[in-house]
Amino acid sequence: MRGLLDAPVGDPGRVHLEGRNARAVVESAREAVADLLEVRPRQVIFTSSGTEAINAATWGAARSAPGAPILCAAVEHSAVRAASARMAPVEPIAVDSSGRIDPNAVAARLAQSEARPALVQCQWANHEVGTVQPVAEIAAACREAGVLLHVDAAAACGHTDLRIHEIGPDLVSVSAHKFGGPPGAGALILRPGLRIEPFIVGGSQERARRAGFENVLAIAGFGAAAAALAADGHKRVHLEEATARRQIATLLDGALSIPGVSLVGDPDPAGRLPHLVCLGVAGVEAEAIVIGLDRAGVAVHSGSACSSESLEPSPVLEAMGVDASHSLRLSVGWSTTQEDIDVVIHELSTVIADLQALAT
Repeated sequence: MRGLLDAPVGDPGRVHLEGRNARAVVESAREAVADLLEVRPRQVIFTSSGTEAINAATWGAARSAPGAPILCAAVEHSAVRAASARMAPVEPIAVDSSGRIDPNAVAARLAQSEARPALVQCQWANHEVGTVQPVAEIAAACREAGVLLHVDAAAACGHTDLRIHEIGPDLVSVSAHKFGGPPGAGALILRPGLRIEPFIVGGSQERARRAGFENVLAIAGFGAAAAALAADGHKRVHLEEATARRQIATLLDGALSIPGVSLVGDPDPAGRLPHLVCLGVAGVEAEAIVIGLDRAGVAVHSGSACSSESLEPSPVLEAMGVDASHSLRLSVGWSTTQEDIDVVIHELSTVIADLQALAT
């Protein structure tokens, strides 16, 4: 990305030298993203974000079956829920106490002859509690019923192998910044042969599937992050996943030793994403913990309304029957060290103990 800043970036749609150079950057990045996701480069449509990719998938599917309902669980990302509600009647999908969708319930709904759905929404894994969804089973049910499936894989991409080519969802959305790439770049992955109406129209960029001058800088960074993870047969992905699981296990052991702290989500590590964990803290408001940790140099997130731009508590935690005002989400990344984990455990224990003392 720094190298591209040394000279004006050409339009990838032009045939002059600057345009050809920009096209080479975009197509090289497309190949790297396709390699990471184990799909063909032609399946990759670059977008401005995972949110745009989600909206494009939902728009295209809904336009192909006007008026048909969309099946969507409350644990989906807000972009998925809002895009679905804007385009069609939404039928809720129930989840269990871990936030996991029941594939048998989805299959039973798809077997009904009336009100055939336009689309099923199923995240690869939850962005707040890490619960991995039964995507393969739901994809099989959707194929049998002839109903499109969109998978929001933003939280999982780059942190675990997705095996898109094996599972076969129709549409998959990902975001570069979730695994070390820059903000401002995402992608929508289309099943080979699938044609949907473009969400953004105007020019013929991205083979007329997404109009607008490509963000060459961000796409270059997206490709670089994808290439680093996919190198040596996805060795880096596997290494990062193993490291993250160890760090989260250590973090969780330390956190659960603090009075009043519990795990939110699937108790089996294999049923969660490797790099994040959600904690419940009894008797202490999460907002105060977030502020206390921030003052100590530790950045965490909470599902409480006061801890984000939303005016409402997390619908994900609400659907799971969890009190969002007492929840914390912690995650690790490629730069996290064991020293960082030790500091977090110490500061978390100190902040919670101080707040519990104030409460009594």
